[in-house]
Amino acid sequence: MAISSLNIGISGMKAYQGALDSSANNVANAQTKSFKPEVASFQENANGGVRVSISKESQALAAQENQSELSGTDLATEITNSLQYKAGFQLSAQVVKTADEVLSTLLDIQK
Repeated sequence: MAISSLNIGISGMKAYQGALDSSANNVANAQTKSFKPEVASFQENANGGVRVSISKESQALAAQENQSELSGTDLATEITNSLQYKAGFQLSAQVVKTADEVLSTLLDIQK
């Protein structure tokens, strides 16, 4: 149980880190002409845990509506996503910490 919890926490940390990297890239390129933002989508792994897929978002409709924007990056959305990804990373790190404490206690009992 504790080892699977450890794996779940680690997979969550990796997924949220990847999503946060993608969001940071979107913000950094918000003023880049013809930049297409990346979108992070999370999927559950078959053995528990989570993974993230990063894909380019098509912003053709948004670009048609507002020609003055350099890219399709919505900074308000990116800031909100970054806060969610940060919280998810912190929660996953807490799962890893708790699983580590449980494993440590089990090993101490065995001695």
